[in-house]
Amino acid sequence: MGNAVTSKITTERLSDLRTGFETAYVNGAVASNLEYKPSFVSNNPNEGKKVISSIEEELLRCESFQISVAFITMGGITPLLQTLKTLEERQIPGEILTTNYLNFSEPRALQKIHELKNITLKMYDVEAANTGFHTKGYIFRKDEVYRIILGSSNMTSAALTSNVEWNTRLISTEQGEVAGQILKEFRELWNSDYALDYDSFYEIYQERYRIIKHQREIAKREIIPSFDKFTLKPNSMQEKFIVNLRKIIRNGGDRALLISATGTGKTYAAAFAMRELGFRRVLFVVHRAQLAVQARKSFSRVFDSSVSMGIVGAGQHDYDSDYVFAMVETLNRDSHLFQYKKDDFDCIILDEAHHSPANTYQKIMNYFTPKLFLGMTATPDKRDDHLEGKNVYELFDRNIAHEIRLQKAMEDDLLCPFHYFGISDIAVVDDKTMRKKELADTDFNQLTSEARVRHVIEQANYYGYSGERVKGFIFCSRNRECEILSKMFNERGFRTLALSSATSEEDRARAFERLAMSEKDATDEMQPLDYIFSVDILNEGIDIVEVNQVIMLRPTQSPIVFIQQLGRGLRKAEGKEYVVILDFIGNYNNNFMIPVALSGDRTYNADVIRKYVISGNSTIPGASTIHFDEISKSRIFHAIDNIKSGTFKELIKEGYRNLKNRLGRIPRLIDFYENEEMDPIVIIREYRTYYAFAEAMEKKPLFAFSEQEKRTLEYLSKTVLSGVRPDELEILRQLLFRDSVDYSEIMDCCRSRYGYEMNSAKIDAAVDVLDGAFVTNSAEYEKFCHIDLVRSDQKSRLMRLGSYRERLQHRDFYRQIEDIVEVGLRRYQDKFRTSGSGEVPFVLYEKYSRRDISLLMNAGKDLSSTMYGMSRLGDDMFIWVTYHKEETTDEEKEYVDGKPDYADEFVDNVIFRWDSQIGRKLGSAYMNKVMTAPRKHLMVQKTDAENNFFYMGEFDVAEVREDRKKNNSGVYMPICKLKCRMKTAVREDILRYLQSSNSLEKSDVSAGTV
Repeated sequence: MGNAVTSKITTERLSDLRTGFETAYVNGAVASNLEYKPSFVSNNPNEGKKVISSIEEELLRCESFQISVAFITMGGITPLLQTLKTLEERQIPGEILTTNYLNFSEPRALQKIHELKNITLKMYDVEAANTGFHTKGYIFRKDEVYRIILGSSNMTSAALTSNVEWNTRLISTEQGEVAGQILKEFRELWNSDYALDYDSFYEIYQERYRIIKHQREIAKREIIPSFDKFTLKPNSMQEKFIVNLRKIIRNGGDRALLISATGTGKTYAAAFAMRELGFRRVLFVVHRAQLAVQARKSFSRVFDSSVSMGIVGAGQHDYDSDYVFAMVETLNRDSHLFQYKKDDFDCIILDEAHHSPANTYQKIMNYFTPKLFLGMTATPDKRDDHLEGKNVYELFDRNIAHEIRLQKAMEDDLLCPFHYFGISDIAVVDDKTMRKKELADTDFNQLTSEARVRHVIEQANYYGYSGERVKGFIFCSRNRECEILSKMFNERGFRTLALSSATSEEDRARAFERLAMSEKDATDEMQPLDYIFSVDILNEGIDIVEVNQVIMLRPTQSPIVFIQQLGRGLRKAEGKEYVVILDFIGNYNNNFMIPVALSGDRTYNADVIRKYVISGNSTIPGASTIHFDEISKSRIFHAIDNIKSGTFKELIKEGYRNLKNRLGRIPRLIDFYENEEMDPIVIIREYRTYYAFAEAMEKKPLFAFSEQEKRTLEYLSKTVLSGVRPDELEILRQLLFRDSVDYSEIMDCCRSRYGYEMNSAKIDAAVDVLDGAFVTNSAEYEKFCHIDLVRSDQKSRLMRLGSYRERLQHRDFYRQIEDIVEVGLRRYQDKFRTSGSGEVPFVLYEKYSRRDISLLMNAGKDLSSTMYGMSRLGDDMFIWVTYHKEETTDEEKEYVDGKPDYADEFVDNVIFRWDSQIGRKLGSAYMNKVMTAPRKHLMVQKTDAENNFFYMGEFDVAEVREDRKKNNSGVYMPICKLKCRMKTAVREDILRYLQSSNSLEKSDVSAGTV
């Protein structure tokens, strides 16, 4: 590349560039720094890829940027707003060039960009230039190196998140030919007479956009009305529901349940089903008058005028209608209920069916005898009472006609996309205080302070909404807070109301109408609302499709409630491209519930929760996006790291109850795994065995196990349930139903079932583990050495021991062994499966405990207590790193518990720097173990709270030198400093997670919130 380049770019960076080109264009197996590797950029959430994520990564690490795109919309800008604000704070300069081509770019989006002080915006006038303009290029500069994304993606929501888009990321020095040509062309377009400054183009373009948009709306209105019913058709959820409902009825079922995420169209699903199944008379039961009106409106679009529809409740008594929409509080009174005979209705639909255990619903269900009871709910696990046998699943005979949760609904494009922003709240009232019935004035004043109101309004204005004006819900922690905040918003020019359970149905209906109405329909008597404040009355059954902004000003105590409130904005509506969700996150212990709710993952595995905070934006389906600011992220990680055992036990109890209700029996561990209700590993960590867990849940003895049976179950739960390898599990599976098995059969089975290569040595090692030897000390060995499961003979056969055969005759014992085996093998298949033929039995970026590594390395026993810093097992050497060390408050010590402050860190995606233990010289036995190991592995956890480690892959030692470091006595001791080169470049999201701040206090102080 010549001296001109090397004078500005270090030799190391040139080497990174060349290695990156080799990986991209010559040999993909070569490890290279992702920062300097050309790559393909596309939208594929299943692989954790979205164009927007790549653009955000580049924006956050660049020193300046230029963007040239034909189209810019609010849907494209909104998910980038948190990143753009960060760049403004850092004063990173940017230039954005767009066009008036087809008058497609949205004026609001252009204005939003212009308001950012660090960005200059221009518009290329294609009409004056008499030329087309289709560029889609994003140019980022850092350290004399350019990273340029070119391809098909405009700055629109679909292009950045969900469309099939092809882009390439180019890497070049500023002297590189390709970068030079791109920059030259950008500069020529930017400086062209046709590239207009914001002040020159905006007002004219805005007016033209309005005129053309108005014309399009007129054209639409001429066509749609006459085709309204003709074009109405069921969506994918509704079609599947109707097919399954037919099957239930055909098989003699007379009760069914539809579980469907808010906004997916449950009411239309019911209407289509009633029509297709030919039901003549139908009763639709709701718990509020407004819902009856909404349901009747939806049904009337599906049926023709020959079907009469009426309401019973709120002063209306249309008893004789074919389809009756009735309020439960009205219908359960005898004077109304007895207007009907028991068999008057072919079908009775219970909306929001999680209320159905209540006495008012039960009276109706016990009176009528329809051909079908149909329940519909988004939250079947939220029961109104906890009496045995009174759960929603049981009431509908556990016939689930269809179930679609939030994540699947987004995959199927049934919901309006959302852009979620986790924003740090400046109120620092803790959970315990927030749960109090009455707050002290000092605490309450934080929730309603001028500073907090100003903060919320600033964020609401900045992140905006989709559509002509804001139509928002704001959820607070208490009614008094709603009332005062509403008043404070009104004093600042907003039009808001606070609603509570004390608000009449009539006033609620009027408020909802005002929120949904257009500005042009305003009258002196009826003015639009910008926001409605509420604690929980908006959580369900409110069908205002126009809601385009949801603000959460309360701690997340339950994923169910979170999704209910999020769901208020997820209904699709004309003119609403997306909904903005602003979640103000304080110092709450339950902040870990937020990623649980957003991901839909109810396993409560802390590693899974952390992973979603890291990469949720790349993996969430469709055009939706998820962003947390740094303080919010730190607060969530802090909450995850500090989940108390009691909290876990409460969550486990809730999961157990939900699953038992659904299944109608005591669930097994495999039931938890298959229903993704609670990770079996979490359960065993808290209770040690399944039988102890089940008895704790039922609060009574359930199993009569011998001491040997108990110890067997405890040992296997502790040792093989994690499923990190199939060896022991497959042997146990085979010996469940036979007395002996050949080595060759086990080898063949592992190869065919798991693609895993077994050999005699592995089988012998697995037998040793099953012999109770995989323990940490002699006391444990004494406890487990007599579990007596299996032995091998001299003919390469495994024999089931007689006492084990007898124990397996005990049905409960057999089923629990079977349960452990089934869960372990499923976990192996889903998480840890490798080719099994290589020398390294690890999956990149999966998390392993020290115990898992001992097992996988055939160490013979659990070496967890010795696996700190560095450990050598045969040809394999492991470095164990806690990325964020705990700091000491003892002024006499420099290090916590005498541990040096090791300088362990990633320099980039490939280079990792590591310090040896203090007191270790080059040439020492310790360092010889490090340097001579044929295979060197890096294991990293973010904090000590994590317990398990990311497997980061193998590395080579690129450099090593001896240095000195003080110990706690102030004496300088030798230490070795290593520069390690990873064989596989570290994934970007994992690296960001490890490097992100872990100090909640520091983050809050920097934000001025403490």
